Amino acid sequence: MKKFLAISGLVIMFVLNSAGAFAQCAMCRGSVESSMGNGRNNVGVGLNTGIMFLFVIPYILVAVIGYLWYRNSKRAQAERQFVAARVRSAYEN
Repeated sequence: MKKFLAISGLVIMFVLNSAGAFAQCAMCRGSVESSMGNGRNNVGVGLNTGIMFLFVIPYILVAVIGYLWYRNSKRAQAERQFVAARVRSAYEN
């Protein structure tokens, strides 16, 4: 569990600290440049936020599915060990 948290923490820090992640496609950049000429500069912030939202959501979904899979496998392993211990104690008596 600690390894999973460490890896996910590093990934999150990498995504949040990467300046290149705020890049835009040519069409988006053209739209921002034309709106900047009109005096509105909040369009670029909105586009960057939308790009980051679309970029991060698949990774969050994969992380949640991986965590649920990990948690269920640990729970199943603990149950198997419990049953094996009871079987061993039954054979010893």
